[in-house]
Amino acid sequence: MENRLTVSSSPHIRGRETVSDTMLDVILALMPAAFASVFFFGQRALAVILVSVASCVGFEALYELIAKKKLTIKDYSAVVTGMLLAYTLPVTIPYPMIIIGAFVAIVIAKQLFGGLGQNFMNPALIGRAFLMAAFLPKMTTWATGRVGIFEADAVTSATPLSTEFNGEMPTVLNAFLGRMNDGGALGGCLGETCAAALILGGVYLLIRRVINLRIPLAYIATVALMSYIPGKNPALQGHPLLAVCTGGVMLGAIFMATDYATSPTTRWGQLIYGVGCGVITSVIRLYGGYPEGVTYAILLMNVLTPLLDRWTRPRVFGAVKEAKAK
Repeated sequence: MENRLTVSSSPHIRGRETVSDTMLDVILALMPAAFASVFFFGQRALAVILVSVASCVGFEALYELIAKKKLTIKDYSAVVTGMLLAYTLPVTIPYPMIIIGAFVAIVIAKQLFGGLGQNFMNPALIGRAFLMAAFLPKMTTWATGRVGIFEADAVTSATPLSTEFNGEMPTVLNAFLGRMNDGGALGGCLGETCAAALILGGVYLLIRRVINLRIPLAYIATVALMSYIPGKNPALQGHPLLAVCTGGVMLGAIFMATDYATSPTTRWGQLIYGVGCGVITSVIRLYGGYPEGVTYAILLMNVLTPLLDRWTRPRVFGAVKEAKAK
């Protein structure tokens, strides 16, 4: 019997970086946003992050033990998922809901599809999407100040992206730093409050060459341009810097949309992917029923990733098409 070995085109490059090295870089890049969330919301923000991380790591270990698979918690991917999930949650969310979101993210969205690298959607965003569908009131309750570790209630307010927001819009500098003009925290989830902290983490990932600029830049630029389109929130119209510094655009563009397993690998594919995320995010913001569309925009573009890679795959010179079987 004739054996055929299919080998991809050269060059073949081997690197010393491991999955755990890359995940540690991502964890370090996420730390400024963690510090910012604790600064604005208090010790409960830290508790939300720790519960989310512990739940994700625990569910990954438990599933792999039950399924008799090799334990992979040492690659730190579950830690990253836990941090990202926590960053998409409000500080007032009850702890049991965090555990439910972690179960959906790790077991359903990741492990049932084969584990790290086999999932076709971002696990943390799947966890958030499930919590949004199941516990919408709790997922849209925003704290405007520091919250005690055992307190689930706080003085709440709408976010600047919401049509119910009646307060004075923050200046660009205040929105960039994550605060309202009166000094209170900018309403939103833990990780999306301070754009400065997210950009600082993004710069670190760029220096470490964990990500490139194509997806984040295409995403952010598209949202900025579409902020000039009239929509349901006139206060944000014509303010591109406010549009990208409020809500989850920075978090999504830098840390979510750039996920290796769920984003395109080709240059043109990444640019189209980023623009697509920006367009869907803006359409939901302008005309949809939710004030924020980052989660659903990235998940929808995750589904299109295989097609984008196929459509934008570069031509390999010298390659010969396989003859069709007679």
